[in-house]
Amino acid sequence: MLSLLMFAVVASVSAQTRDTVQKPSVPTSEADAAKQTPVDAVPQLREQIDAATAGPERNTLRFKLVEELIAANKKTEALSELRSLTNTDVFDPQGFYNAGNALARLGDNDGAIQAYRKAIEQRKGNYSRALNNLGVVLLRTGRWDESYEALISALKIEGFRYAEASYNLGRLYSARGENDMAVREWRRALALNPHHTAAAEALAHIGEEGRVTMESARVTTARPSSSSTVNKVATGNSTPTRSLVLDAASFELLQHARTQTEKGKTAEAIENYKRLLSRQGGYFAPANLELGFALVNSIRYDEAVETFQMVATRDGNRYPISCYHLGRLYENRGDLKQAEIWFSQVAASFGKKNAQFFLDVSRVREKQGNFRGALEAMETYLSLIGEQPSWSTERLTALRAKMEKN
Repeated sequence: MLSLLMFAVVASVSAQTRDTVQKPSVPTSEADAAKQTPVDAVPQLREQIDAATAGPERNTLRFKLVEELIAANKKTEALSELRSLTNTDVFDPQGFYNAGNALARLGDNDGAIQAYRKAIEQRKGNYSRALNNLGVVLLRTGRWDESYEALISALKIEGFRYAEASYNLGRLYSARGENDMAVREWRRALALNPHHTAAAEALAHIGEEGRVTMESARVTTARPSSSSTVNKVATGNSTPTRSLVLDAASFELLQHARTQTEKGKTAEAIENYKRLLSRQGGYFAPANLELGFALVNSIRYDEAVETFQMVATRDGNRYPISCYHLGRLYENRGDLKQAEIWFSQVAASFGKKNAQFFLDVSRVREKQGNFRGALEAMETYLSLIGEQPSWSTERLTALRAKMEKN
């Protein structure tokens, strides 16, 4: 197997952006591997791979080969070997999980996603570590909806007692601008693992922006005119921050709705969100946004459009993710012009933070026959991510060909 060094967690300066791809089990120590594998082991390993009959045995040898190729600074060959391994037709979920970790470590996100999905499929969905790591890579590539599904699935398997998945789900919420939900997950991570330094650091830096607090717990010299009013609270350094305040009963309704959503009790969650909103004059941005997600999950699309429209119109700058979901709903309705408007708005809001939205703009423009606009959005996406994914060449060629015909 690959050494522990190969699978070291990829860390960045900020805990907000740290990727936490977990380490797989390694059957031998690095010292033992060094004794077993001489410096010129590549030819010998290739012979052993050719001679191996069992699939998992071959995969183990191929991991050793990958390690040797990386040590020799032959990244391209290592990636080729890992991609070939991922495409093999053998039952080896642990091997594919390890391949996903290696591909993620080498920067091949698409390959990592494929490997993780294969491992998860072979375990019939019951592979929380692979789901967590899949969620991390999807988050890294801006595929937020897929990341959410993977991380929530990991948490459900573990009864919401999986600190690392909660930490990563918090990162996803934070990226989407849902800071209060991020805080909820980071607190859960720390409750499960008090030594989770990344979650502690994330909480320390989140600030008050978008946080929902209960009115009785808030220290203030003047009672707000409405419990849902956004208030400025002075911090120790006199920097104004913005928090959202609810009365105790409304706060409890919000927490109940969130817990019911996690448990899959969507109908009950919707009812509690609506009860909360009736107490707040029909609008409390985080609740409206979360209600919209619940309505989508219940296939109540017309109501979801109305809910997201309210958030996008009143607080689109603070919650631009509402614009994205409006774009999706309008695209599903076949209203491509409205879909383009909302996708363009969310793409402009997030910019380089999540260039993925420009692919949505490109797609709906192509559907409308605006091939030049689709090409421009695609080129913007590529310029923002600073790389050329393997599939992008075919996409660019197809758009240019369509543009020339018109």
